[in-house]
Amino acid sequence: MSKIHPTAVISKEAVIDKDVEIGPFCVVRGQVTIGKGSVLHNHVTLGSDFGIVEVGENNQFFAGAAVGGPPQDLKYKNEKTKLTIGNGNMIREYVTVNLGTVTGTGLTTIANNNLIMAYSHIAHDCRIGSNIAIANSCQLAGHVTIEDNVRVGGMCGFVQFIKIGKFAYIAGDSTINKDVVPFCMAQGRWAVTRATNKIGLERAGFSDKSISQIHKAIRLTIMGDRTIDEALNAIESECEIDENVKYLIDFIKSSEKGIAR
Repeated sequence: MSKIHPTAVISKEAVIDKDVEIGPFCVVRGQVTIGKGSVLHNHVTLGSDFGIVEVGENNQFFAGAAVGGPPQDLKYKNEKTKLTIGNGNMIREYVTVNLGTVTGTGLTTIANNNLIMAYSHIAHDCRIGSNIAIANSCQLAGHVTIEDNVRVGGMCGFVQFIKIGKFAYIAGDSTINKDVVPFCMAQGRWAVTRATNKIGLERAGFSDKSISQIHKAIRLTIMGDRTIDEALNAIESECEIDENVKYLIDFIKSSEKGIAR
């Protein structure tokens, strides 16, 4: 049997693995699935009366977290939308995560092995990758995408529909209203790309040669007065196009909100 505290309130629709622990005064509402090894510590609210929440294995939810609630969207009319959470995530105190919307993708996703620190908010239709750390009191508007291995400092704000590329570092107290390219460090209000995230790349095991080419490509993007098209032409002619530089080029070409530079 699952380890469920007698003060917890559990929906009849919930499917909970026998190895799940649910602590005092937790509420599990509606269609919720929770995988083995996950823990709801205390005073956690998971799910809603209308949505679907799927939680994988070995996740931890700390006091006051409200995960899988309805989107904060005036257009939402109790449609059956969804939140999926992968494995090994740590959702700290008073974090809020909302379901998707039918006017978006209908789905909010958090992948694997993420740390989302206290008081942060992940809004409807966001897509959060894996191995990400989001520090305290960060606020993500709807439809934000954060790719794998990103680090976000505390008290950052993210405008809707923007995208943060993999291995980026966002400095604390930044406000982001444009896409942040992979492998860089961004900071400011409004945030701009400041430098290559060399230390993060070194720690992640990137080779010196690869870091050098990434750095060169980022400098060609943010330095001088080139247009985006001119920067892309310069990268393609002056850099060795390995898989990482190619990824950066494709990221820039696919940007719809513009590049923070």
